[in-house]
Amino acid sequence: MKWSKTITLSPEQAVRDVRVTVLGTNGAEAETRDRANEDATFERGIAEGEKRLSEQLLRQRSELLQLQNGVLASLRNAVSNVIRDTENAVVELAVEVARKIVSDLPVSRDMVEGAIRGAMAQVEESAEFHVYLHADDLAMLQQCNSPVLTPDPGSQPVHFHASPDVSRGGCIIQTRFGIIDARRETKIDLIRQSLNA
Repeated sequence: MKWSKTITLSPEQAVRDVRVTVLGTNGAEAETRDRANEDATFERGIAEGEKRLSEQLLRQRSELLQLQNGVLASLRNAVSNVIRDTENAVVELAVEVARKIVSDLPVSRDMVEGAIRGAMAQVEESAEFHVYLHADDLAMLQQCNSPVLTPDPGSQPVHFHASPDVSRGGCIIQTRFGIIDARRETKIDLIRQSLNA
């Protein structure tokens, strides 16, 4: 036999400390069952929380590893870029120091004669050739009666000319086979190219 009855309360009435008891069982059994249900629910909650926390930690660890790998790759690239930039800067600094030293040297007869002899050593047997010098250098050699201005007996004719294209201390030799550029700035540029190679 079932027993049921509908209880109707007015809004002014309050329901407090209501307990439902199952008929046919005593209160201790129901309380034990309720506690068991609560404990099982609590354990499921803990297990679910641990699972979610473990998944979150795995995600964070993966993200951290990706970030670490990205930082290490960036550092590797940065180090090689810094090395390359430093090498280029050192080469440019060395060339600029050489240029300053050479440009501050006074132009002398020996310097000009050395440049002409060095360039003439590169000239292969040629019928004749032309040597172009800075006007001041040519005048200095002429005043000193430099031996480079007078060809050796039996050698091919050499013609000396003043040229605005040649800086002090250097020369350009033109042969029928080509040009030998022995200007100081050209030599410095060749040094730069060999250092950068």
